[in-house]
Amino acid sequence: MANNKQKNEYENHHTNAWLYSIKIGFFAGLIWGCVRWLFYEMNFTKVMPGFAADPFFKVSFLKTAWGSVVGIGFFIILSIVAALLYKFTLGRLRGPWPGVLYGAVWWAILFIAVGPMLGIMEVISKVGWNTIYTEFCVFLLWGVFIGYSIAFEFTDEASREPIKIL
Repeated sequence: MANNKQKNEYENHHTNAWLYSIKIGFFAGLIWGCVRWLFYEMNFTKVMPGFAADPFFKVSFLKTAWGSVVGIGFFIILSIVAALLYKFTLGRLRGPWPGVLYGAVWWAILFIAVGPMLGIMEVISKVGWNTIYTEFCVFLLWGVFIGYSIAFEFTDEASREPIKIL
């Protein structure tokens, strides 16, 4: 009897799409923010981890350990917004390719358009190839993480459900 009740609760459970997107955005920001910090510390990139917090804090603070923590926090917020935007615009697309393109678009927006315009980072022709390759790859993987996680949960969920026997 208890097993049937538990089974019925599972069958009637549906994931809240917006809450799930917030969770994915949080973990995307945390994981890939830490990866960006590691790459910055290993001198693969010249763009500091706190680039998103640059308009709100002094650069001298963002270069400290606490500045890196604040920068990762701002990257988490950026990732939550990006995950919600992905769910709203591309949430029904399947596979990893929409996420790859989504990450590439975010990279282009941040590194070619908005970043240099706001003075957050240097013009792309001045940052160097290591920075370009590293940041591009990180943003591609960040986009895949967000896009594929959301796509898998909401397009393949029905195929993972057990078959109802009447």
